[in-house]
Amino acid sequence: MPSIPRRISLRRTAGAAATAAALATVLTAPPALAAAPQPPAQRTQHVEYFTGPDGHPRHTTVPASPAPPAALRPSVRGDGDVLPIVRNGPVQDKLDVVFIGDGYTADQQGDFHAAVRAKWAKMSAVEPYASYRGLFNVWAVDAVSRDSGVSGDPGKDVVKDTALRSAFFCDGIERLLCVDTGRVEAYAAKAPAADLVVVLSHSAKYGGAGYNDVVSKVGYEGIATASSDDPRSDQIAVHETGHSLGKLADEYQYDDYGTYTGGEPGAANISTLTAEDMRNRRSKWYRWIGRTSPDGGTVGTYEGGGYYPKGLFRPTKNSIMRTLGREFNLPGSEAMIAGFHRHASVLTSDLGPATRLGRNDRVTVRTSAATVTVRWYVDGREVRDARGRASVTPRSLGVPADGRGHRVTAQAADTTEAVRDPQVRKLLRGSLSWETAMR
Repeated sequence: MPSIPRRISLRRTAGAAATAAALATVLTAPPALAAAPQPPAQRTQHVEYFTGPDGHPRHTTVPASPAPPAALRPSVRGDGDVLPIVRNGPVQDKLDVVFIGDGYTADQQGDFHAAVRAKWAKMSAVEPYASYRGLFNVWAVDAVSRDSGVSGDPGKDVVKDTALRSAFFCDGIERLLCVDTGRVEAYAAKAPAADLVVVLSHSAKYGGAGYNDVVSKVGYEGIATASSDDPRSDQIAVHETGHSLGKLADEYQYDDYGTYTGGEPGAANISTLTAEDMRNRRSKWYRWIGRTSPDGGTVGTYEGGGYYPKGLFRPTKNSIMRTLGREFNLPGSEAMIAGFHRHASVLTSDLGPATRLGRNDRVTVRTSAATVTVRWYVDGREVRDARGRASVTPRSLGVPADGRGHRVTAQAADTTEAVRDPQVRKLLRGSLSWETAMR
């Protein structure tokens, strides 16, 4: 078989010649210009903004804030101070709301504190906040600015040197009030805890924003901004907490989005199912269908929501997740209550569980709402005469003076009609126990 070696030899010769030719080309050709390095893609943040107090929100994308410098600014009197505005219990048992001011000078921090009290009064007047005020602690963190006011107020040519870099005309949109989210994080970390963060920018001009894709090491899940002195901007903050606390979707749409063709959304207030489908599958807000909703009208399935005009349904015609100035609808309110209780407990006490009780020591508990009923137990048996009391002593519960230790337990359950989902109902129960001293 002499022909086989001959063919192999020819291939080797041809390959060697090709390699030599290629090498010669490389050695004699002028060097090619190196490709210019591509700049890294700019990080962005999604924000929600509001063109007017009665309008539908909108979305846009803005450049992400840089990491804050190690030292935010030279030492300034009062910068970073924390003032408790509302204290309802230990931070581990409450939902801690942190307000941070921007555009307030050192001499104007009192004005910021007054603005916090005014904004929280309006926010907490909206249901279900109003029924659950006892779940919240509220903190004010002072961020001292060199200039009073914020950039873009009244016109885009106005530039202010402020601690959080608040600015209207963000992304060219006048009412979009952006902040440096890295600096917000640095100031929020100064509070004892931060489950919800609201930036009050020192301005009477209507505007605000919602940052709902923020990843915070401190623990909060979004940032709402609002002008401090506009009487309608509190609705911006309430709407944004619908996203961060209630995990609610927006219920408005953009006509150019067309028809939704994806899977069933996870949010409690958006669905691909009609009312009949919900009832048949016992899914989403089927428990609320036909009920009159606080935002007006009857709960059903109304097409349009989650940005799509077709293919997605919302529970009511016009809740606060669609238009500012409205209330949460019934499914939205239930989701908010669930969100509250993911951070806060239905039953709390200043007495730690390790506290040993004497027979005459007073035990006081706090509940999250007027709809909560407290029951007391001694060694597992209910003391019916003590039902509903917020303060007892072991002696009043009938703990005997027998020299033995006994267990005192308070149990609470919220019977609110605003919750129908059994899984959410589980969050609305609590229990605390203490041992009595053996004497």
